[in-house]
Amino acid sequence: MTHDDLEEIAERVRAAASAGTPLRIVGGGSKDGYGQALQGEVLDVSGHAGIVAYEPSELVVTVRCGTPLAELEAVLAERGQCLPFEPPHLLPGSDSTQARRATCGGMLAAGLSGPARASSGAVRDFVLGVTVLNGRGERLTFGGQVMKNVAGYDVSRLMAGSLGILGIVAEMSLKVLPAAPAEATLRFDWPQEQALRQLNAWGGQPLPLNASCWREGEGLTLRLRGAVAAVAAACARLGGERLAPAAAAAFWQARRALRMPWDDIGHARDLWRLSVPQTAPVLDLPCAPPLVEWHGGQRWLAAAPDQAARVRQAAHAAGGSATLMLAAPGERSGARAAVFDALPPVLMRIHRGLKQAFDPAGIFNRGRLYPDL
Repeated sequence: MTHDDLEEIAERVRAAASAGTPLRIVGGGSKDGYGQALQGEVLDVSGHAGIVAYEPSELVVTVRCGTPLAELEAVLAERGQCLPFEPPHLLPGSDSTQARRATCGGMLAAGLSGPARASSGAVRDFVLGVTVLNGRGERLTFGGQVMKNVAGYDVSRLMAGSLGILGIVAEMSLKVLPAAPAEATLRFDWPQEQALRQLNAWGGQPLPLNASCWREGEGLTLRLRGAVAAVAAACARLGGERLAPAAAAAFWQARRALRMPWDDIGHARDLWRLSVPQTAPVLDLPCAPPLVEWHGGQRWLAAAPDQAARVRQAAHAAGGSATLMLAAPGERSGARAAVFDALPPVLMRIHRGLKQAFDPAGIFNRGRLYPDL
């Protein structure tokens, strides 16, 4: 599909807006399990694909929404570059074959980042510009291809994590980075409390910390990335057991793929993702210890469906939020449980205002982020 063929999608959008017909935006479908609900007629945008421009010397690439994420990463790897936020290709509970269908549009709409997020930044931090098809079928362009191009409201980054409720991001320009010249993975046999305390102490020191993961029975796994001398010096200073490169690569690939250590999630227990301050202590949870990432800032846990209120309470008490990533159907009845935390009235008014401005007829991914948006 060429840029001009986007007009066909725009005509479909205008017709749906006129009739009030909800549309469900679909690229590869790899993130269908994320969000509150899937509603509306399918609007397939996977054909609007391709790398529009790539300037390795400028560290910027422009791609269309239907471009396979694997294709983009392969092109970047050929030039020794990468997406440093390590976006996951699929979600827990998904068929592994869906990873091949992950698209750049889905990556941006979901706004999910991988193991390096705490050190390298999130998806939104690497968005330079977007072309959006709004709910009137109009093409709108925001940002550009350099970092210092924003005057006023940064709409480009607003699209990251919006789950498609504001419009179709037809094209996006992303900042990329060179792959690190050196990497090492260390493991420490520490309990959760000690691991969190040490991560907080290391955070204030000039160390090439890139990713971390604590898991019960396994201890703390720490990834260092950066200059050869910096990584070597950090390894000598920190100690621990150094993992072989193949074992380390497999470990971090599993983390990026969001493979969880609980066999019964989605069947007997819910999977929760808690976003909390990195300095938050060990949480009072109604379940087994969590899997801890992002230097303490992201905590995954499996809990019985009737413990949802306690899980959210624990996240809120720590100054964070809780997201239901995968629900167990066993004890659910009636309406689906809330996926995201309820927003304060002021923030919800802002959400409604943005939705009204971009999608006045309310046709895009209705109910995907919140039931009434």
